Amino acid sequence: MREVVFRVLSERPGHLEAQAETLPIRISAPTLEELQHEAREALIEYMGAAHCTVRVRVRRSPSAAAIGSQPAPRPLAAAAR
Repeated sequence: MREVVFRVLSERPGHLEAQAETLPIRISAPTLEELQHEAREALIEYMGAAHCTVRVRVRRSPSAAAIGSQPAPRPLAAAAR
């Protein structure tokens, strides 16, 4: 089975953009789940029936992942409880 990796290029609240590393496919969606779905749909359009033999992976770069995964700072009073 082949694999196509989509690298997240831009990540803002409600908007993600990704580019396939090995194919000329660029996609966007509001969430990671929808980005995965859009990746599969783009492969269907690009490859036709051959898309069935391809695994889709969406990878976030360390800097893009840090944007959405940072927990909100807690007030000192709440942390002391």
